[in-house]
Amino acid sequence: MDSYSVTDTGMAREMNQDYCFAFDTQIGNLPNLYIVADGMGGHKAGEYASKFTVERIAASVMRSKQKAPIDILKEAIERANEILSAESEQNEDKAGMGTTLVVATVLEHKALVANVGDSRLYHINDTITQVTKDHSLVQEMVRAGEIDPEDAKNHKNKNIITRAIGVAPTVDLDFFEVEVKPKDQLLLCSDGLTNMVEDDEVLSIIKKEKTLEDEAKALVMKANQNGGRDNITVLLIEI
Repeated sequence: MDSYSVTDTGMAREMNQDYCFAFDTQIGNLPNLYIVADGMGGHKAGEYASKFTVERIAASVMRSKQKAPIDILKEAIERANEILSAESEQNEDKAGMGTTLVVATVLEHKALVANVGDSRLYHINDTITQVTKDHSLVQEMVRAGEIDPEDAKNHKNKNIITRAIGVAPTVDLDFFEVEVKPKDQLLLCSDGLTNMVEDDEVLSIIKKEKTLEDEAKALVMKANQNGGRDNITVLLIEI
């Protein structure tokens, strides 16, 4: 397993509220662990929420006595949510804070993925496939057939998310499994990438560049060239 991650403030924001974590070898009872979070909240609350959530999940995984990967991740994410939500309620400066989350661990022939919000995971080989489903108002409208995907791209409410870590004492998680084989890649990213760079352009850049580092940096550069309206985080994994 090999990975490379990069996070960038972008062209329009003064603060980076994204946070990521990549560990290619065993951590607790998991063979590896990859996380991207995109914080939300005024002042530094979003920055705190993403960093706290990622670090808390990693620490929980390291200590977990669970054996099944899905149980390990579920326990860690739910506990991080519970603590962040309580802190939000008790601290006026952090009221309303929260974060999106996408988490993955790669097992022998599959990746186990969890997500909350609109940070995404893609499976990449000859094609690019979005594995996670956005928890956002606009994407729920797309799934309900109320608007088409093209209209969703520039919808005025596209940044309204319907689930996040820390906004309530409990959180509804989605889990996915994706079959992987050698040389496949996984891309975890915040919406600062996907709002600025189309999926087919992401695939083209990845096919063009020679290393994970080159790919990740080229994706961030393209997002900034296209406007860079938000923080950008890219975490690439090669099986």
